[in-house]
Amino acid sequence: MKTSQILAAATLALLAATGAQAETYQGVNTAVSTKSRDEVNAEAVRTAAAPNQNVVRGSRGAETVAVSKDRSIVEAEAVRTAYAPDQNVTSGSRVNSKVVSTMPHPMDVRVQAQQGAGATAK
Repeated sequence: MKTSQILAAATLALLAATGAQAETYQGVNTAVSTKSRDEVNAEAVRTAAAPNQNVVRGSRGAETVAVSKDRSIVEAEAVRTAYAPDQNVTSGSRVNSKVVSTMPHPMDVRVQAQQGAGATAK
């Protein structure tokens, strides 16, 4: 038993000796920069003195958004889309199927009813 432990220790020492390889020293890497030391220092000073540099985006409330459409138009589009009869159906819902809207849109029915009632009231 003592011999097997000695052989195991010798084998581990041999593996460790062959496995360990020294790295070559390349020296200190030279810095590659297109800016001079004064330019870097000036940029660091500007960045350190910048206002609100540690403020997380959105922490001061809602950000302003450029408005491209009137609010009433956007609301009308949203309501029309929400009432669409086949809004959750896609052409991939069933094999070899095509989406054909057979139901009238509720918004169109309501407008037609209002127009019909207005025409008879005259």
